[in-house]
Amino acid sequence: MDNDSTERIVSGLRQWITGAPPGAQLPSNRALVAQYGASPVTVASAMRTLRGLGLVETRPGVGTFVRGTRSSRPPDYAWQTAALGSPRARIPVLSAPMRYGAPDAIALHSGYPERELLPRRLVRAALTRAARSESALSRSAVTGLPDLQAWFAHELAQAVPAGKSAPGPRDVVVLPGSQSGLSSAFRALVGFGQPLLIESPTYWGAILAAAQAGVRLIPVPSGVDGPDPGELARAFADSGARVFYAQPNYANPTGAQWSTERVEQILDVVRAHGAFLIDDDWAHDFGIDTTARPVAAYDDDGHVIYLRSLTKSVSPALRVAAVIARGPVRDRILADRGAESMYVSGVLQAAALDVVTQPAWRSHLRDLRTQLRQRRDLLVSHLAEHLDVARLDQVPRGGLHLWLRLPDQTDLDRLVRDCEADGVLVAAGTEWFPAEPSGPYLRLNFSGPEPERFEDAARVIGRCLRGQR
Repeated sequence: MDNDSTERIVSGLRQWITGAPPGAQLPSNRALVAQYGASPVTVASAMRTLRGLGLVETRPGVGTFVRGTRSSRPPDYAWQTAALGSPRARIPVLSAPMRYGAPDAIALHSGYPERELLPRRLVRAALTRAARSESALSRSAVTGLPDLQAWFAHELAQAVPAGKSAPGPRDVVVLPGSQSGLSSAFRALVGFGQPLLIESPTYWGAILAAAQAGVRLIPVPSGVDGPDPGELARAFADSGARVFYAQPNYANPTGAQWSTERVEQILDVVRAHGAFLIDDDWAHDFGIDTTARPVAAYDDDGHVIYLRSLTKSVSPALRVAAVIARGPVRDRILADRGAESMYVSGVLQAAALDVVTQPAWRSHLRDLRTQLRQRRDLLVSHLAEHLDVARLDQVPRGGLHLWLRLPDQTDLDRLVRDCEADGVLVAAGTEWFPAEPSGPYLRLNFSGPEPERFEDAARVIGRCLRGQR
């Protein structure tokens, strides 16, 4: 079945239904087949979708009609205010990168690569095989499929320098996406009301997970080289924190990658304070000019908790990740995961393992590096041409985003609205700061669809920005 054709028919009929009175009869399926040039099966699928949305109703032997709306008094949910009480912690609203915009908009706001950058054939074949395997009918262990645990452990072990001990499969806990790993780590290691050191700016999802866990965020300024070790040591001493969350490789949003010297300096600070470092290696597969270097590879004393996700690089539909932790901290996190989700779908685990163990996976990653470089450089060049008042502190050596510094007087909310009105979706940098922003920024995704429209996007952003001067 052609999903794109189904969506096209649903979209067209929804527009027609919007302007039609209740009870109006829709064209027959035969007429729709002719109108859209689609198969009867595709038209039938579109009609099922519309019925599921409650927009139409079918009268057997008569036809399909626009469903009428019943007038009734508005429901009163005021009683829930007293029942719920005040939340222990304010949860931020859904982030801009998770929004969907108009279908024809130029999407620079998302945090995911477009489907053209995914190993599509590998994923589809892996899901087919997984659906036919025993994993489709059995439950996985809480820790994950043993072969997938072994794969995650082996991948990290390859980066471990001589003289350091490598993690084993038992140290791995498979997760339904790294976001759940952040939530578990913050709950199990920090706890409600306790301090957590976090880079500023940093991943908005970590800020969201921290708010949900009710932890108290202590921002540590981080620039193109990562956080300053002296500032980190001062934050540990002043706050009494025992956990530091960071993205040492291609940080979201700045794109920063720590040098080997900076890694050793940060680890020295963490060890000196008897603390943990949560190493969120979200962009491990998105190196462009360099290769990701997990900080966890330099630690064999259990100070580093390593998060490794496959969701963005394999497929957003396969939410599979892992946390690698050694010592009692692994058991703390495992207990939280067992209480939270019990286990991860065996089908998704089997499919993810299938993809990353195929010989074609490595060749896909080589091609991906080339495509990301081309897209990054293309967007950088168009921004330089059309946004002379904006500044890139660095061209990232990996990742998916550019972190664009705007003039101090910029009204970010207005800029985002004006760009969207002109068909360009951008994300205001405000969401990446755990406290007050250090300035106005935009985070722009260069791995989104239609790179041939990057110049149009840069031109729109520049025009909207100049309109504020």
